[in-house]
Amino acid sequence: MRLAGAPISWGVCEVPGWGYQLAPERVLREMAGAGLQAAEFGPEGFLPAEPGELTRTLAQHGLAPVGAFAPVVLHRADHDPEPEVSALLDTFAVTRADVLVLAAATGQDGYDSRPALDADGWKTLLRNLDRLGDLAAARGVRAVLHPHVGTMVEQRDEVFRVLDGSSIGICLDTGHLLIGGTDPLELVEAAPARIGHVHLKDVNTYLAQRVRTGSLTYTEAVRLGMYQPLGAGNVDIAGVVSRLDAAGYDGWYVLEQDTILDAEPVGIGPLADVERSIAYLNSLKVSS
Repeated sequence: MRLAGAPISWGVCEVPGWGYQLAPERVLREMAGAGLQAAEFGPEGFLPAEPGELTRTLAQHGLAPVGAFAPVVLHRADHDPEPEVSALLDTFAVTRADVLVLAAATGQDGYDSRPALDADGWKTLLRNLDRLGDLAAARGVRAVLHPHVGTMVEQRDEVFRVLDGSSIGICLDTGHLLIGGTDPLELVEAAPARIGHVHLKDVNTYLAQRVRTGSLTYTEAVRLGMYQPLGAGNVDIAGVVSRLDAAGYDGWYVLEQDTILDAEPVGIGPLADVERSIAYLNSLKVSS
């Protein structure tokens, strides 16, 4: 497996007020020490903006560049997302990152609420997905849409509407899909050829259900530990990995367990859950 890390497993997130933000040096050092091969870039401002310096920073830790999670407004006819995506692709060209993980941002801060999307909004969103997918492909980059809680593509019917109405690949985020009402294993079986990138999360389904019913916000549930180390929650991670392998998936598996920190961790901190997840994945390989 090609295993990579995401800074949000260390509490680093683009949402204002999310929590204490660890320094890049600690995050990258711990990623590499855990045996991860590569890293997603994290939010704007976390790693150096200058592409050459970004490349050197990752290389100093022996980490390859995967790409970036990019929340972009896609549903508004008066907003063109191409300039911001083109700028990001310029960075990819220098760093040789090859996966652009798009999310259909609401235009609001955070992921605790979202507006309704009408028919015209859907047409604009789907058209933009194809435009940006083609733009990325022309630069040698694979673009995928990340169904994500609190974005315009969250729930099961919305995920399948994207599959039916556009040609873009999907980021199989096992946590966000489950919280939004999509069985990740069902999605792998229904559209294996559309899975272009994978974020592995495990989930406490009791807390996920409270997010779906509105009794907890997404942020509150993350703070309470909705995301679990792989093998400790209720997602069939073993089944997902097995089916992806059988389908010939050869992309990155990104360990991404969203967490919120209140302060600089004393001792091992978030790394403990990352190492537990890696051990679980290694046990799957041994058992097979």
